[in-house]
Formats: sequence, C-alpha cells, structure tokens
Amino acid sequence: MALIGASTTEEKKKKEFTAIRLMLASPDTIRSWSYGEVTRAETINYRTFKPEPDGLFCQRIFGPVKDYECACGKYKGIRFKGVVCDRCGVEVTHSRVRRERMGHIELAVPVTHIWYVRTTPSRIGTLLNLSLNQLEQVIYYEAYIVTDPGDPEVTGLKYKQLLTEHEYRELKAKGLEFEAMMGAPALKKLLQQLRLDDLAAEIRSKINVEKSEQQKKVLLKRLSVVESFRQSGNKPEWMILEVIPVLPPDLRPLIPLDGGRFATSDLNDLYRRLINRNNRLKKLMEIQAPEVILRNEKRMLQEAVDALIQNGKTTTAVRGQGNRPLKSLSDYLKGKQGRFRQNLLGKRVDYSGRAVIVVNPDLKIWQCGLPKTMALELFKPFIIRKIEEKGITQTIRSAKKYVERGRSEIWDLLEEITKDHPVALNRAPTLHRLSIQTFYPVLVEGKAIQIHPLVCAAFNADFDGDQMAVHVPLSPETQIESHILTISANNILLPANGQPIAAPTQDMVLGAYYMTKEIPGRKGEGKIFYSPEEVVIAHDHGVVDVHAKIYVRIPAQKIHISVYEESEVSEGDLLARIPRCPRKVEENGEEKIVQDYEDVRSPVSG
Repeated sequence: MALIGASTTEEKKKKEFTAIRLMLASPDTIRSWSYGEVTRAETINYRTFKPEPDGLFCQRIFGPVKDYECACGKYKGIRFKGVVCDRCGVEVTHSRVRRERMGHIELAVPVTHIWYVRTTPSRIGTLLNLSLNQLEQVIYYEAYIVTDPGDPEVTGLKYKQLLTEHEYRELKAKGLEFEAMMGAPALKKLLQQLRLDDLAAEIRSKINVEKSEQQKKVLLKRLSVVESFRQSGNKPEWMILEVIPVLPPDLRPLIPLDGGRFATSDLNDLYRRLINRNNRLKKLMEIQAPEVILRNEKRMLQEAVDALIQNGKTTTAVRGQGNRPLKSLSDYLKGKQGRFRQNLLGKRVDYSGRAVIVVNPDLKIWQCGLPKTMALELFKPFIIRKIEEKGITQTIRSAKKYVERGRSEIWDLLEEITKDHPVALNRAPTLHRLSIQTFYPVLVEGKAIQIHPLVCAAFNADFDGDQMAVHVPLSPETQIESHILTISANNILLPANGQPIAAPTQDMVLGAYYMTKEIPGRKGEGKIFYSPEEVVIAHDHGVVDVHAKIYVRIPAQKIHISVYEESEVSEGDLLARIPRCPRKVEENGEEKIVQDYEDVRSPVSG
C-alpha cells in the first residue's frame, strides 16, 4: 500500500523509471495496490447524493470528494492534510487521489481470467495440455477434472481426465479414493502442481523423438509458454483470480444530469453485478446451501468476472439500456479510442497547432508559410519575453495585455522571433521519418499553412483538405536538430533506398521540358553571348526566343570543396563535371536531374 504523507523527494523517486514491463499480478500485489475492500454494490445515497460507505465510490477507500475535507466535515482545510478522520475514516487530502486510488473485491471462490482462456492460443490450455472445450466444461461447472487419480490400477482414472456428473457419482458410490474438482479452483490446483523446470525438460525430450511435424509444432508452442513463465518469474496460478482490483472512481464517473438523473460509466454496472453475485454466494456458503445451488452461483460469478474483463467474449454480452452491450475493461483499453492510444500516446501537446495546408511555389524548400494569428499564439511566451527585454512593459501580466491589444509593433517582434526559430510540421499518419520535417516559418495572411511543392511527396500530402500539425521546438537540443537534421533542405533523399524524394513533378517537369525544348528557326538562333546574364537581358528585350539554339560563354567559377576551402574550376572542368546539364527533360528524367545535382554538390577533386 502506498505510504500516506510521503515526502516530495520520495514521491519523485517513486515516479522515476526507465522502463515499463507488463506482467501478471499476484493476489498479494493486487491487495497492495488497494486502499480498502469494496463490499457493497451501492454507489451514492439517493437523498444526500454522497458516496455510500464501503461502496463503489466510498470516500474512505478512494479519497475525499472535496479538496481537504473529510466525509463528515469534522476536518476542513489544507492544515489538516494527511489526517485520517476518527469519525468517518476519510483521509484529508486532495480530491484528485480519486483518480489514482484503487480498491479490491475479495472473491468467494477463485475465478479464471478470460484473457488466458479464450485468447488464441489459450495459455491455461497450453500449459495443462487441455483443449478449449475441455477448459470451458471445467470452468463453467459442467464437468469434473481429476486432480489426484489415486491408484490408477484400482480407480482406472488418469491425471487431468474429465468426468461427467454421473460418472463422478458412480465412482464415489464405489468408494474409490480419488480427487476430482470443478471450476477455477480445480485449474488453480493443477497449475500449482506444475513443475516448470521438469515440464520444460520433458517437452524437449518429446520434441527430440517426435516424428510428426504437426505434433512438433504443438509441443514447441507449449514449450514457448513454459519458458516464458520460467524466465519472467510469473507463477501459472496467478492466471486464476482470487481478488479483483476496482478502478479509481474518477475513471468510471457518475455524472448528475438535469432532472435528478445520472449518467454512469458501464463499468459501475458491471462491478455492481459482480459484487451482488459475490455477496450472495458468500451468504449461501455460510448457510451451507445445497451443492447444486452453490455450483450455479459460482458459474454466475465466473460469468460476471468475464463480463467485467471482456464483455461479449462469451456466448451473450451483458446489455444495458437500448440493448447496447456494456463497455468492459478491455473495451476501455483497446483500439484507437482506448486508454493507450487515445489518452497515453495521444496527449495534447503545448506549443502546437493544426491547420489546412495549401501550396506556395514561391517559398524556398526550407520555408513554410505560417498564419500570423497561429504564430502569435504559438510564440506568445517568446513575444512576452522580448517585450520585457526591450523594456516596453515591466510585468508579465502587462506584457500579456500588450499582446492581446494587437499593437502593430507585435508583428515586428514576431517576425524577429520566428526568423531563426524553425517549426516542425507533421502530417498524420506519420508512417516514416520524413513525415515530420522542420521549416523556417514565413508569416502569411489567412488561416492555412503553406508548404513548398517539392516536400509534398515526403509528406504524401495533397491539397484536397489535408491538415498538418505544427510544433515549436523549445529546448536547445531540439532546436539544433531542427536546424541540422530534420530541416527539409537536408531531407531530399529517401532513407530507405537513397532515391530522391524531392523530385520535380507535374508542372515543374512540364516547365523544364518547355524551356529546354529546341525549335529550329526561332528568333536569335545562332547568336553568341558573353555571359548567362547577357542572355537574360536579351530575352527580356525580345532579342532571343526561349527555344532558340544559342552559344554562351561560361566564365571560370569558384566551386566549394568544403566549408573552409575553395578552388577555381575552368569552363572545361565544369562542363566535364556536368556532362548532361544542357539537355531536354525526357520521361522519368526528373530524378536524374536531382541525382546530377547531388553529384555536383560532392567535393571537386584536385
């Protein structure tokens, strides 16, 4: 059980971890999580609307409903923090503990965990070498299973043999000494009798002599489960439940509606059903009711636990109003809307936004257009700091008001801040590394994020209503990564195969093809020009047509070998390095242009 009033340092130490491991919980572990046993199925009092003691919303078990106030009102205020009321037994603490504290239900008889029975392959069935049909007959009190055959020569029984009710009574009537049981207690005893080390050695020896491939597969599957138990330290009998943990009440809320009605989580109905059946079975066992009645109640208890853990996995699902199946614990965990993917992995992120994307070919490949209003909200803390640094206001509160007034100076400050502060763009689904890239923002009017056409392929983006999320890198480490590693200009090749991903397509290819197409007899054909600049001037004045074949002198240029060194390259060397540069763009030629560009960027030898 968690320590009450633990110091902040101790609490921090508890929260520090490096890994998470999912494993079976022993009954003692489940009890150690709990702050008390839930013995009543009631939720709240219908007159006072206060949680019932020892019920599913009990304040003594799960914590107070109001901050720093016990149930009876004897202790109120933060000065009594950590005090346990001697009248109502409620600890005076923050009400948020009702999201953390668990309770438990002590079961009258053990029950099996449905995950380890019905999930393929059945873990319990694999360990005990029983089929699913045989398991279900035992679990739901339809057949006996022999746990101790006595003297096999006398009884004629085998270990783990199934017996019907009639066969069991006949053998008992003969006075034979053997033991056969029903339900989860029988399986628990069989699992406790397993010696995993001996079982693993026995299965290995069978595999070595087995000739049938089908049987070998079955044995290997069984060996895999046995080895998993051996290495993890879990005990097989922990798959049989003696204690059921009760979820914190704020994770299965009871919400008041207009007209005195309440909306409740389905889990409360499933827990109530389980507690009622468990309490009824305990009373019947106390008064020593007939075995046939007890057996039926035990089966119903097993079904109640099955419905709580995974409703609908058995024959008929438990249904609520409108014939709707109730959501069980498994339903709250699994899928896209489950606890893991929706709440734990899909948390909302500060300093982020979302908007529709549009294309802007005027941007550089490393730039993105960020709407001004969105940028103002994303970079608001940076703007407030800049306002204080410049001495425009003296306090944070006045700086916030200054921003909210929307003064024209704010946009200048925003421009200054965003100039060298990259932002990350993410397009869901994030299927590969290039689905998140960083860009330098350019403030734009409107409400849409603008991106360069060459990054569309990496994001798999089109402009039929696609949305993208924008995130602001905060720490120095992430900002360095954003400048160097994830900037879009440094991600023009696919990591998978090294092929260009930022290749020109559609109108870009058409434009390049049109501009490089030679048409004989066009204006200015055969003219000789001193430099490329002279060609541009001539074209602007209408002296030469874009499709005319001309001659241009390319002067010696400096080409970077590295950041620190330059060398002069003559006209011949340059043309030798780019042998295919002045050519027409043909089909599937755009990737080759990018590849040639990569070749040119490589260091010049000599």
